[in-house]
Parts: sequence; C-alpha cells; structure tokens
Amino acid sequence: MYRYIFNRLLLIIPVIIGVSFLIFAILDQAPGDVVNVITGGGATQEEVEELRAELGLDRPLLVRYAEYMGGLLRGDLGKSYISGRSVFEVYSERLPATLKLAVASILVSIILSIPLGIYAAVHSGKIGDNVSMVAALLGLSMPNFWLGLILIITFSLRLKLFPSGGDHGLISLVLPAITIGTGLTATLTRITRSSMLDVIRQDYLRTARAKGVSERKVINKHALKNALIPIITIIGTQFGNVIGGAVLTETVFAWPGVGRLIIDSIYARDIPMVTGSIILKTITISIVLLGVDLLYAAVDPRVRAQYSKGGS
Repeated sequence: MYRYIFNRLLLIIPVIIGVSFLIFAILDQAPGDVVNVITGGGATQEEVEELRAELGLDRPLLVRYAEYMGGLLRGDLGKSYISGRSVFEVYSERLPATLKLAVASILVSIILSIPLGIYAAVHSGKIGDNVSMVAALLGLSMPNFWLGLILIITFSLRLKLFPSGGDHGLISLVLPAITIGTGLTATLTRITRSSMLDVIRQDYLRTARAKGVSERKVINKHALKNALIPIITIIGTQFGNVIGGAVLTETVFAWPGVGRLIIDSIYARDIPMVTGSIILKTITISIVLLGVDLLYAAVDPRVRAQYSKGGS
C-alpha cells in the first residue's frame, strides 16, 4: 500500500514539468507584455527595459524556465509580477473559497442524485425512471455559465433572494453550488441508477426478499451498501474536477477562488502566478484523487488486497 502511494506521488513530477513548461511557452508567445500591464503603458522605453531586466524577461525562455524549476525544487514558486507577493501565499488565500464551493456542489449533487438514482433503479422502465433520466440528460447538457446567468437574473436581480456574486458567507454559496451541482447531479444520478440495477438483480437480494426482509431494508441497507463503490469513485472524481474546472462558474459569480485567480493572472500575463497556481492545483487534485483511491480500497476488500499485493 505504501509503495502504491509513493508511486502515485512520483507520477505528479512529470505532470508538473510538462504543465509548467507548456504554460511558460504559451504565455511567452502570447500577445501583450506584462511590463505594459504593470506600468499602465505610460513608462519610457528606458524604464520598460529596466523593469524587463529586473523581472528577468530579457533572458531566453529556457533560461527563465530552468531558473524557475530550480526555485521550485527549493519550494519557491516565485513572486507575482503584479502584486509582488509570494505565489504560494496568494494561492493559499484563494484555495479555501474553491474548496468550499467544491464541497457545497458535491453536497447538492449527493442530496439530489442518490435518492433520484435509487428511485429510477427501483422503478426501472416505468414513467418515473424515464422522467428522471430525461431530467439527468437535460442537467448534463446545460452549460454552467448559462445556468449561472439564469440563476443570477431570476434569484438575485428579480427576486433578490441571493447575492449575485462575491463571497458574503454561506448564502453566497447557494447559486454557484446549484450551478455546478446540477451537472454533477445528472452524472451521479445515472451512475447510481446503473450501479443499483446491477446490485438489485443479484441472487442474494432475492434470497433476502424470500426470507421476508422488507423491500425498503433490501434497497436501503443491502443494495445501496454494495452499490456505493462506483458511486464513491465518481463523487471523488467529481470533487477533483470541480477544483480543477470551476473557472467559468467562479468568473460568472465573481467567486474569489483559484479559477478566477488564474484567469485574472492570464489576462495580466503574470507568468509566475499562473504557473505556480496551476502547479499547486495539479498537486491538490492529485492528492484528492489519491484519497479517492484509498477510500475505494477501504470500502472494497478486493481492491485493498490488490494494493497490498502490489505494495509488498
């Protein structure tokens, strides 16, 4: 098991190298100049050249990248070109907002999708099953930014029930969490239904029914427990996806998370902030997915035995 964890952590290294170099190369070739962003375009040519030298932008790309990676090995992600603050410090300030949004979105998904998926499986082929699957497909096909705008117009501007953006406490989480959670609910409902259908057809459940166990206990205790393994996997994967892909939702709702930080830094050509934030986000997601694998092993003895065998 420990060898498996160590090997999974090692796999993060080539990902970081590839992602960081790609960001450096893309931003280096992108139009615009971070110096103009910092100075507002009002500096003299001499001041511009001096600032470029101070930031190291007058050196070749590969030299700058090698220096950056050298700093990364020492645990130094550099400082923002714009604010002058440590990249890690700024990222650490923004990460809790993204994690809070991810947890709220997953909770919305779990609360809606698991009961809906169970109902669809129990009533397979009937009108309730068909209606729930159509609703899941609609939720899956609905773009987050469009749904977010509709929610803002309806519940913020017209009904004035929720803030239209920013982080003003738990009430600010409602609309962005519903926006992200709707798509997650659609996926998790289909997975829950499929997993429950596989379990419901097993012989041991027929035996339980034959012994007089109530249908509610058969479904909620025996069937759901054995159907949880793929559901847990999907929930963990969705959590990682929300951390990595909530950029549009954070932008629509002006949510002060990591996704919006990266977008603002891209516009500002703030290479250290973009690179460092994406590296830290990659590490965060990798740790989350590793945690999902370990939870999967804790739930399923077969997987736990496989990991133990591979780590011996």
